Parts: sequence; C-alpha cells; structure tokens
Amino acid sequence: MQEYPKAISHLSAPLLAELMSASTTQTIPAGTEILRVGQYVKVVPIVLDGLIKVYNRFEDKELLLYYIKPDESCIMSFASSLRNEPSKVFAATEEETTALLIPSDKVPNWVHQFPDINTIFYQQYNLRYSELLDTIHHVLFKKMDERLFNYLSEKADLMKTKSLKISHRQIASELGTAREVISRVMKKLENEGKVLQEGNSIKIL
Repeated sequence: MQEYPKAISHLSAPLLAELMSASTTQTIPAGTEILRVGQYVKVVPIVLDGLIKVYNRFEDKELLLYYIKPDESCIMSFASSLRNEPSKVFAATEEETTALLIPSDKVPNWVHQFPDINTIFYQQYNLRYSELLDTIHHVLFKKMDERLFNYLSEKADLMKTKSLKISHRQIASELGTAREVISRVMKKLENEGKVLQEGNSIKIL
C-alpha cells in the first residue's frame, strides 16, 4: 500500500491519485530563491522536510512573513494559483528542503472537482492568521530585546540547532529594523547571558 505525505494523507483516494500523478518531489539546496515578487507561480509546494522562508522586501529591507515547515504549504502561492496572478512575496529555502511540488495550473480545476483539497489550505490560512496576530502583538507591545530573543529561539528550534550562522544585517532585515539596533540589543542579550556571539555564529544559551 502506497504511503502518502502526512499533509495530504487525509485527502480522498481519487484526489490523491491525481495529485501524486501530476506532482513531483524535489530536494532543493539551502539558500535557493524559489519564488520572487512579480513571478507567476508554477508550483505550490508542500514541505516534506526542511524549511522555506516567505518574506517581502521594502526598499533595502526584508520583512519575514512566515516559515513553511514540514507538512505545511504556502497560502500565498495557493492564492496566486487560483487567481493566476503574479506572486506578491519572495520565498527561499533556509536549509536543504524536500518538497512535493503541485503544478499550479492544476489547482483551480482540482478545487472545483475535489473540494477536499481546500482543507489543506484552510488550515494554513488559520495558522498564518494566528501568526500574523502574534507578529502584530510583538511589534506593538514587546521590547526589541524580547522580540530579538524570541526570533532567535524560534529560528534555532525550527532549524534544530543551538548555534545560528546569521548576520546582524540579516536579522535586522527580517525584523524590519536597523543593523545598528540589532548589534546594540545583541550585546545586551550577551551581557544577560542569553546568547553567545562566536564569529559569524550566535549560540542560544
């Protein structure tokens, strides 16, 4: 009996057969940009292993929107596929990632033919909405040192490591602030014994 990825195992047998027949599984190296603003979406990914960062750019800054973790998909790609619109976001692999790539031109027909496919993406909409509320709460009510430590801790958990190779400039971009602010706050966290900076690495203590 064929085993299906957890994220789609609850779908009906006819849809599973169509989806697996039309889709491909691909392993993508870390640091690969797989989608950019203005590009038409060719595939909708379901992450099987690894991590994808979805973000946007404003002038010279990046703003992290969310991560796509194993058994999750990208609601922005799904929405663009349904409307046949160019992407409004960037996406890149944070680490080597294996994903099931669903051809976007199949999605609109499948939505009408197999309504249960919507369950994958309704769950993702709910998840991203909750994450958006958390982000707004952090921006409005949390001090930068707490935001920064939460960001580093979450990123380390997602990547299953205690030591992150990441620059102050990259952190600043993802948190929507200046590099000088991150450097100052990072020193404060280091003095408090919460992190240790070792060359290009940041260790969570």
